Amino acid sequence: MENSLIKTLPLRRVVTIGLLVALGTVAAPFSIPIGVAKVYPVQHAINVLAGALLGPWPAVIAAVLTSTLRNLMGTGTPLAFPGSIFGALLAGLAFRRLKRAYFAALGELLGTGLIGALAAFPLAKWILGFAGLAYAFIIPFALSSLAGSIIGLILLRLWYKNNMSCL
Repeated sequence: MENSLIKTLPLRRVVTIGLLVALGTVAAPFSIPIGVAKVYPVQHAINVLAGALLGPWPAVIAAVLTSTLRNLMGTGTPLAFPGSIFGALLAGLAFRRLKRAYFAALGELLGTGLIGALAAFPLAKWILGFAGLAYAFIIPFALSSLAGSIIGLILLRLWYKNNMSCL
């Protein structure tokens, strides 16, 4: 039976998702511990790239796959899921609606830095036994997202400057 994802996404997009997932997984050891969270600026850059180049739903697929692989390999935490999902989704939606690279970066920052941070709190409390305040996640998530969004924005500008084709 043929996979429905492959039917709905052209092969080039599937390969691009795979490459972005591989990059996010390989870059997983490059984390910065801030508070109770491990921050991964590379994942945020990937969210910006995937959101702008592929759209919101393929970006979410890439984020979920990357978070899953990082958790299976022991290089991530369950907190990777809410941050990456909301960041990728808002990066893709912002870019689709407003057609500017910096809006994809702002979508990532808002999605991960605020919404993802607040969504991570119940997960951290339930799974990790975290007893702190929900706001404890906003600063580390936002710092990581800001760094990754800037990297992603720079990469997108280079992408467009060199007239690379859309996927």
